[in-house]
Amino acid sequence: MSARDLLDSIEPHFTKGGKFEKYYGLYEMVDTFIYTPSDVTRGKTHVRDGNDLKRTMTFVVIATAFCILMAWFNTGYQANLAMKGMGLEETNGWRSLIMGLFGYNPYNPLSCLIHGMLYFFPIYITTLAVGGVWEVLFATVRKHEVNEGFLVSSMLYTLIMPPDMPLWQVALGISFGIVMGKEVFGGTGKNFLNPALTGRAFLFFAYPASISGDAVWVAVDGYSGATALSLASAGGLESITASFSWIQAFLGFIPGSIGETSTLACLLGAAFLLYTRVASYRIMAGVLLGMIAMSSLLNLIGSSTNPMFAIPWYWHMVLGGFAFGTVFMATDPVSATVTDTGRWVYGALIGVMIIIIRVINPAFPEGVMLAILFSNMFAPLIDYFVVQANIRRRIKRHA
Repeated sequence: MSARDLLDSIEPHFTKGGKFEKYYGLYEMVDTFIYTPSDVTRGKTHVRDGNDLKRTMTFVVIATAFCILMAWFNTGYQANLAMKGMGLEETNGWRSLIMGLFGYNPYNPLSCLIHGMLYFFPIYITTLAVGGVWEVLFATVRKHEVNEGFLVSSMLYTLIMPPDMPLWQVALGISFGIVMGKEVFGGTGKNFLNPALTGRAFLFFAYPASISGDAVWVAVDGYSGATALSLASAGGLESITASFSWIQAFLGFIPGSIGETSTLACLLGAAFLLYTRVASYRIMAGVLLGMIAMSSLLNLIGSSTNPMFAIPWYWHMVLGGFAFGTVFMATDPVSATVTDTGRWVYGALIGVMIIIIRVINPAFPEGVMLAILFSNMFAPLIDYFVVQANIRRRIKRHA
């Protein structure tokens, strides 16, 4: 019996009148995950293309593949490099059983890749399991389908975590992101905040010691290493270049969150999203232009007490989560603006806010997360003013 035959045979038990009717959402999730649904829209419709929600979400996950590969490699590379510098021959815990087969050589690509995967997968599996439970629970109670959007949220959330984040905090963060950032507003398509960033913001304010500082970005106990943004905040551009080159930061061979260090990987993902027309180039370009304009303005103003004023735009572009946030977070079609003009304004607002938070706020050297969440709240208002302006313009044209 094929999987299709098995699913068809048990379907009557989950449809209306069946003994498992209230679990239809769970059945539908499995069925549509394996096979393309045969349902068609009835009534008067306007079909632009065949790109449904499932395919859109799949494209986003595919676009993150470059960041995932870099996450595996760089997480292991940074850990192996730190162990070599500290004179450690093996790591502690269950990972040592596996890594004993591959060694801890930072110049061995396979060793780095495997070591990084051993930190990536526990976080991702925890995120997928806990978040999936919330998704199924809300879908069952509401008698809705289980939406594929969670696959994207779970992957993005994983990629913005520190590599050695306690798993119970990972579970707590994704729970807050899914429940409070999405489900309480009605689920996918109705949330005004990005769920992955909402979960990370909760962890930042609830457990700052686990997601900020210099001791959380390299997965080695007892190792403390500042990120490039922390170095910039403390000593300006000279402090960064003393430890990292621009090309290192662009490629992603620097400490940071698991999957957001590589600007190159993010650009490859952006190219795929733009080619498939899943993401808006207007938002991406708006963020970049806003960042360039604001950082250039602060470069001209200068400061004798704040070295961040002198950081040029091309360094801001490769530091922290700027590239990752621009490509994958700012372009979220649900929490972003939907009008063409609004997308330019929304993107520019994010870019400006990132620089303001990074440069002017001395206590928080990174600004991508807060800038995007802040702009999420203003996205409906931006669209409203754009629509009203269009209405007034048409009224004058036909007056």
